Amino acid sequence: MPPSEAVRLCRFRLPSSPNLPRVGVVEAARVVDLTALGAGSLSSLLESANPAVAVRALAAASTVSHPLDAVALLSPIERQEVWAAGVTYLRSKAARMEESDFSATAYDRVYEAARPELFFKALGEKAVGPNEPIGIRTDATWSVPEPELALVLNSRGDLVGFTIGNDMSSRDIEGENLLYLPQAKIYDRSCGLGPWIVLGSSEAEARSWTVDVTIRRGAADVFTGSTGVDRLKRSFAELVAYLGRSQSFPHGAVLLTGTGVVPDESFTLQAGDRVTITISGIGTLTNDVIVV
Repeated sequence: MPPSEAVRLCRFRLPSSPNLPRVGVVEAARVVDLTALGAGSLSSLLESANPAVAVRALAAASTVSHPLDAVALLSPIERQEVWAAGVTYLRSKAARMEESDFSATAYDRVYEAARPELFFKALGEKAVGPNEPIGIRTDATWSVPEPELALVLNSRGDLVGFTIGNDMSSRDIEGENLLYLPQAKIYDRSCGLGPWIVLGSSEAEARSWTVDVTIRRGAADVFTGSTGVDRLKRSFAELVAYLGRSQSFPHGAVLLTGTGVVPDESFTLQAGDRVTITISGIGTLTNDVIVV
């Protein structure tokens, strides 16, 4: 669980009004409803001078809350673009070099280069949230999840929070040719985010967190893996600065920071698998796999 001073900001729906997304703060087993106080959107809260302080004050003033297990959590973004950094962990570099002899040199070089690999991943409205189906391509034969710490940025490029990301990847398509990267990474239900945004934690705290993934097939766990955010080669500030070069994000952005957990080449996801990603300072994101 996040440290006590951190704030868990979420989007959710109530069964009584399934077409109305709401904004709330998760406290223990309840969601404090900020929409009842007139909080217009999650994005507007992230634009505050100090989002953690602003959201904490709203939560203290709210008199409306709901049991956590009685609401449907949504992906914790709205119109933000989702981008991703690649080859930021040594394990990721090795995995990418395993995909293709043709592309191995490029992955080796970008791991050591000053400029990181950055690529567009999804529009905010296309990201799937907790317990929503996540997809594997119908034309892919080697599909894997990529559990990642995600940085949440406001329109000024400030790092205001963290969430969990699942950067689904078609490794056979990417390995065939680097120019196929967009097809390997960008398709329906290819990006999972959630379960909420943690506000008020520093990079130093985040680098103490662990990232764990379990893939369950039927009654058995068919893959488990773990890494530490401290193994991320590049600083958050470096990644954010490169993302902001020569472009702006009027609605803010989410930046996935790369994965340090990659199943070996003998493993591929199947429809019906359940992917569970836990980051120790955030929580758990679970999604079932479907073919899209």
